[in-house]
Amino acid sequence: MKEVVLEILKNKALEVGVVSWFAAQFLKIVIAFIMTQKIDLKWFISSGGMPSSHSAFACGLSTAVGLIDGFSSTNFAISLTFTLIVMYDAAGVRREAGKQAQTLNEIIEMYLSPHYKPQYKLKELIGHKPTEVFAGAVVGILIATIMI
Repeated sequence: MKEVVLEILKNKALEVGVVSWFAAQFLKIVIAFIMTQKIDLKWFISSGGMPSSHSAFACGLSTAVGLIDGFSSTNFAISLTFTLIVMYDAAGVRREAGKQAQTLNEIIEMYLSPHYKPQYKLKELIGHKPTEVFAGAVVGILIATIMI
């Protein structure tokens, strides 16, 4: 088991993906600080926001695979397919789920308050605007280009 973990840790493409995710999450804290003048560390573990860490991870991984194995390789094709699905999901399905959560929270507040108090509000910021997905992609591509 230890050998398997050590082999995984040697995977340069995976390393690029993780560093890309970390960079995007750190940038969320910086951007939130610039906008609010408050340090909010919850952005480091949250989904949603600028830039998309999902896109950063996936694009970093795909770019690294392309640079390592070649952009005409089967590995790159698989990785790119994964990346496109992640990016579509972040800007499409997850964003719409966030809008639905926002609407449900508003309905509960408007029509059921003060008689009904839910245990918690539905999480509204789970998806990304297309610009956030694009910014995450740029972060991932830049990190991969630097690290490979």
